[in-house]
Amino acid sequence: MRDINNARDPTYTVRVWALTFSGRPEEVGRARRWTLDILDGCARADDAALIVSELGANAVVHTDSGRGPGTFEVSLARSDHVITISVTDCGGTTTAPRVECPDEEATHGRGLGMVAVLAADVWVDGDHDSRTITAELPIPTSPPAP
Repeated sequence: MRDINNARDPTYTVRVWALTFSGRPEEVGRARRWTLDILDGCARADDAALIVSELGANAVVHTDSGRGPGTFEVSLARSDHVITISVTDCGGTTTAPRVECPDEEATHGRGLGMVAVLAADVWVDGDHDSRTITAELPIPTSPPAP
């Protein structure tokens, strides 16, 4: 695990972590637990873990991350106001991730829609060689004490 932080500036308020997971389906659960451990005590930890689960599962099911020696990487950045979650896959697909509106009987196609509902912003970088999907979750600020 990399803890990529600015050690020279103690007032720096963004913390960044990254970990690469094997492309096996059970690693999605491990990524979810890792996210909950990193964000322990944060108001949006459960939402972040759900997003990591959805994006990690998409990487394993729909890209080369889930084939052979494939991997996916999860990075988390946390400031006082936002959690940024990025999941990078191994590519190998010509179709870009997109939010779908599946019918009630469909068994797939809801994951990115759920991520889009939870996050303030979601975007995709990359191409068929590797894609990174990033989601930003605002952290609610506590009201001032009376």
